[in-house]
Formats: sequence, C-alpha cells, structure tokens
Amino acid sequence: MKKYTDMTAEELQSELKVVEAKYEELKGKGLSLNMARGKPGKEQLDLTSEMMDILTSDSDYMCDGIDARNYGNLDGLPSCKKLFAEILGVKPENVFVGGNASLQLMYDTISKAYTHGMKNSSKPWAKLDTVKWLCPAPGYDRHFKVSETFGMEMITVPMTPAGPDMDLVEELIRDPAVKGMWCVPKYSNPDGIVYSDETIRRIASMKPAAEDFLLMWDNAYCVHEFFCDFVPFADILGECAKYGNEDMVFEFASTSKITYPGAGVSVFVCSEGNMAYMMKLLNAQIISYDKVNQLRHVRYLKDKAGVLALMKRHAAILAPKFQCVLDNLDREIAPLGFASWQHPMGGYFISVNTLPGTAKAAWQLCKDAGLTMTNAGATFPYGKDPQDSNMRVAPSLPPIEQLQQAMEVYCTSLKLAALRKLLA
Repeated sequence: MKKYTDMTAEELQSELKVVEAKYEELKGKGLSLNMARGKPGKEQLDLTSEMMDILTSDSDYMCDGIDARNYGNLDGLPSCKKLFAEILGVKPENVFVGGNASLQLMYDTISKAYTHGMKNSSKPWAKLDTVKWLCPAPGYDRHFKVSETFGMEMITVPMTPAGPDMDLVEELIRDPAVKGMWCVPKYSNPDGIVYSDETIRRIASMKPAAEDFLLMWDNAYCVHEFFCDFVPFADILGECAKYGNEDMVFEFASTSKITYPGAGVSVFVCSEGNMAYMMKLLNAQIISYDKVNQLRHVRYLKDKAGVLALMKRHAAILAPKFQCVLDNLDREIAPLGFASWQHPMGGYFISVNTLPGTAKAAWQLCKDAGLTMTNAGATFPYGKDPQDSNMRVAPSLPPIEQLQQAMEVYCTSLKLAALRKLLA
C-alpha cells in the first residue's frame, strides 16, 4: 500500500471514495462504543469479587491492636502502611493511607500549598502573584485540570522516549515562580513511557529556585505490566534524599486498577518532615479515612507477592485488548505512513500521533459513528494540542469483540480525516 503522503491527488481522491463508503457503512450500524477513559472492564472487576466476603458481620475487625471500625489512626492502619511500603520500596513511616482516590490526595496537597503553603514555603501560594507549573505532555488530563482549577500558569514540557525534556526542565526551574511539576514515571499517561534512570537522576538532583518546589510523582501504574513480568522502579523519595531533596517530592499510588477504582485505597509518600507538617493540617480536616476498607485490602492482598499475582490475572485480560489495538494500527494505519504510536509494555493507554491538524476532525468522526473517545487535545494543558495530532486510546473497558468494532471505526476515522486534510 502506498503512503498517503506519496499519493497523487487522483490517487487520494480514489482512496477517499473507498474510505468514505466504509465510514458510512460503519456509521449506519448505530454503534455505541466507548474508549474514552481507562476504566477496568467487568472481567477485571470480577477478579476481586471475593474480597467483598473477607469481612462479614461476625468478622474480627481488630488489626495491629486497632479496631478498624472506630475513630483514630489518621495516617492509616500500620498493616496497610506496611503493604504499600513494600510495594513502593519505602519505609512504612513515610506512607499516609487515604481514601479511594489518589487524585483526591493530589488535589488536597496542592490545595494545602495554596491555603497554608508547603513546609518550606515563605507564604501560602494563594498570596503569590503567579504560580507556574511544569506539565510534561502528552500527559494526564486530570492533572492539568487540577492545575487549571487553581489558576496556575501551565508550561508544556515535551515528552521524550526517556521522559520529560530535562534540558528544558532544568532551564525552567531557574524561575522561582515555577512551583512544581507533574510526573507519571512508569507507563506514562498516555504514551506508556518509562522514565530512564538518567531522567530520574536529573529530576531527583534538581535545584529549583523555588524553595518549596513540589514534585508530584504519580506512580499510578507501578505494578501494571501486561506484556512482561514486573519491572522494578526507583524509590523517588530515596533518590531525592541522596541530593538533599527529600522534602521536594510527594509520591502517590492507589489500588484503583488493582482492586476497585471506586472503592480502593490510595496513599501518598513523603519525607518525615513533610509527613509531620501534613498530619498537622490533616488533623483539622479528617479524623481518619476508611480503615475498614484498608483492612479488607490488607487481608485480601496480603503482601507485594499477592499484589503481583493478582496483576498477572489482570494482564491476562488486558494483553489481548492492547494487542487488538496495536494489531489494527499496525495493519490498517502503519503502511499509510501518516501516524505513529508507542508500543507500551504496561499501563492503560496507547498514544497515537496522527497527521497534524486532524486529531479533532478524527475525534468528531468517531463520535458521529458512535465511538466515544477522550477529547482530542485533552492530553495537553488547557486542552490545546499545538499540533492537533495526539489522541489517547483506552482499550481496557470494552469486551474484545466491541474493541474490534471500535478499532474499525477509529482506523477508518483516522484515514478519512487524513485524506480530507491532504486534499484540502
């Protein structure tokens, strides 16, 4: 098959007629498909159904000498802290156990920086004229929405195959108004990139001009391999401590895509100094998070080995779905030469860079044919992709037969948008 960019106008017109006919055929099926968000599918949610039977009306709710049903233990059950410490490679005393969503902990950390300042702040961020924030992109749209909600000036930092462009980061942090950076270090959302050892070293050793620079390290996919065995990752708190930067980082994780996204357990990890500071502020906000749910997770997951065994079962469900997406892209789009994508080994997304100026058009074509996708542009600050080319594919939710239909619509929409752009 000839590449679209190598075709003559006549050849493009001929191809357009074929693709338009295919698109109208698909549109006429009245499909209702969804690849918008990285939701686990029902088959994955069913993996942990037995966890709901762990605690019953006659269960022993005592754990670590604590009745999980009662007030107290703001930072979580010691056994739950220990479980996450083992998974993340940190000390239990550096772990704070929250509710079901790590995003809520991230939002709350930023909120406290605005209302009270961080431990090393000279004043609350709300009293500053400008707060700037580094946003590696393509990135996670909900991270960007948090920054936007607080009125931060978001600065796009291009992603490379090794992580954020560190030459640019090291230049930008010379500005004291730059107060922090979002990071998804393992299987980044949406590219599926794993930060290199060198990138992590450069991040950990940064010397920002802002004394209260906040590295938001969202390790959402730390145990989420689907095409390989578990890949160890750096302890970012320990790495930062090597350079006297232990107060710079907050690491976040959760069981959202391990057990239940709506009823899991989340944590943040930070230095002892930051923990004492945050505990003082949190003590005025909440007596404790849901320790009964923490107990349920501890008794079901048990330890890191238990978590990794469960993730193997997730991988058996996810791998064929990701393979379906990649096979369709490799077969239908790759020979045409107008798009590129990563082949991630884990995480929850595939990032497609299509012909510049066509992502929004392809998104609309998908929508009109009954396929819901993440908004084109969502993977960039303010929802503005300067190239209008990046699209995030989320294969996890649809059953495999629906996913095949979705990819047929998606690939046809990509082709149609590209042909119309080239002919224009």
